[in-house]
Amino acid sequence: MATNSEPTVAVHTLELRRLGIDTYRENVVYLHRECELYRAEGFQALSKVKVCADNRRILAVLNVVDDESIVMPTQLGLSEEAFGKLGLAQGSLVSIEHAERPQSMGAVRRKIAGERLSQQDFRDIIGDITDKRYSKTEISAFLVATGQSDMDRDEVYYLTRAMVESGEQLSWNEPLVVDKHCIGGIPGNRTSMLVVPIVAAHGMLIPKTSSRAITSPAGTADTMEVLANVELDIGKLHDIVRKHRACLAWGGTAELSPADDIMITVERPLGIDSLGQMVSSILSKKLSAGSTHLLIDIPVGPSAKIRHMRQAQRLRKLFEFVGDQFGIQLEVIITDGRQPIGFGIGPVLEARDVMQVLQNLPEAPNDLRQKALRLAGRVLEFDPDVRGGRGYTIARDILDSGRALEMMNRIIGAQGEQQVKFEAGKLTYDLLSPADGVVVNIDNLRLSQIASFAGAPRDKGAGVDLFKKLGSRVEQGEPLYRVHAEFSSDFDFALRLCQDDSGYAIGDQSQIPAAFVEF
Repeated sequence: MATNSEPTVAVHTLELRRLGIDTYRENVVYLHRECELYRAEGFQALSKVKVCADNRRILAVLNVVDDESIVMPTQLGLSEEAFGKLGLAQGSLVSIEHAERPQSMGAVRRKIAGERLSQQDFRDIIGDITDKRYSKTEISAFLVATGQSDMDRDEVYYLTRAMVESGEQLSWNEPLVVDKHCIGGIPGNRTSMLVVPIVAAHGMLIPKTSSRAITSPAGTADTMEVLANVELDIGKLHDIVRKHRACLAWGGTAELSPADDIMITVERPLGIDSLGQMVSSILSKKLSAGSTHLLIDIPVGPSAKIRHMRQAQRLRKLFEFVGDQFGIQLEVIITDGRQPIGFGIGPVLEARDVMQVLQNLPEAPNDLRQKALRLAGRVLEFDPDVRGGRGYTIARDILDSGRALEMMNRIIGAQGEQQVKFEAGKLTYDLLSPADGVVVNIDNLRLSQIASFAGAPRDKGAGVDLFKKLGSRVEQGEPLYRVHAEFSSDFDFALRLCQDDSGYAIGDQSQIPAAFVEF
């Protein structure tokens, strides 16, 4: 008697091989061109695939190789990012299949065509980005579409909410959780590393999570990493903040708004940073970190991200609108963005400036000290027990007394003091003044480019050390700044930039641009 039986489905498995390739936060897998599965399934290079084993799965971009020394026809090679995410031992058997195309790409195409997207559209897009369903090319399309088409304020709110919902959300069960953030674009300007210990020493809760540099030579996390470990999981971050009232950590390992960290990897090389994306990126991180009160610093200057007051006012209103939707108390201030803050540009040089201010050394950059005190003062005034206008004096007393330094040392110790002793790059070049006169302009963007080409923030010791600021009188042949690099190729690139355009202009006192300042 004939019996019906289920058809047998052949399951093709491959041996997992760890390749030790850094693909910068993107899952990438590698198949040999002669792999039977590659031919049978019709895989194509750069297509998205799903890797599965033992109830684990990752989505990854496929690369095809012809060299058996990289991967054998019976193996599946994994990049470091993919290997870590899959969490299986080398030699494990895994299956691979085509990944479904993300349905939300339809919404991205509609945005490219200029349509307005709904809350659900943004949830779908951010969900797919978080799940690694998007390639970097598809993420680029989304970023360009939302950047060039200029999202309306409701879309910015929808995007922010979707990004908050994509990851962990901290809750501190306290009515006052403060934070401060600068929109960036000003080299140096490492005020957060001063504001946090000052505010924490006052007793306020300030869990500061920061991104690494996007388009700049250093972010707060890059600079803090010179002093301490910044890659904290949520459990450790929570314990440190509960005990010390503060932290200075990278938000990536804590999985706060993880979609933002993924998009940053694409924004960095493209140099994309539209106003709507900026607001969503900043507020999603702060809301995820549990902030209830937030101070936003918008520097304005001829070579800052924001170059005109009308643009600053528009950005302020956008921050305030989105903040109101979430019920966060938000204050936006406009500051002087005409030149770098502090003397150092690059992680080691910026960390030096911060510690000099905390140690109250006479050589500490006064502009960094004064801006940090004013910002800290405004944050302290979120405290209902601090009368308006008294914040600056309290902040100054905390810094001058050494309490801020003591708090910073406690934070460093709690996060784990950095064991590597980074130093300024040994390859140096002094850029000399071409004439007698006064420094009348310093191009923030150019100085950032020079520091980046020198190797910052990848090489902690690379960067630019400023000797002269706006209004400084100089003589021909006097050094304006010093370039530091670790490697000769980076050093050569930076020198070419300096020689093509130093970023400094020498002229008459009357040519110095006016400052837009609200302090």
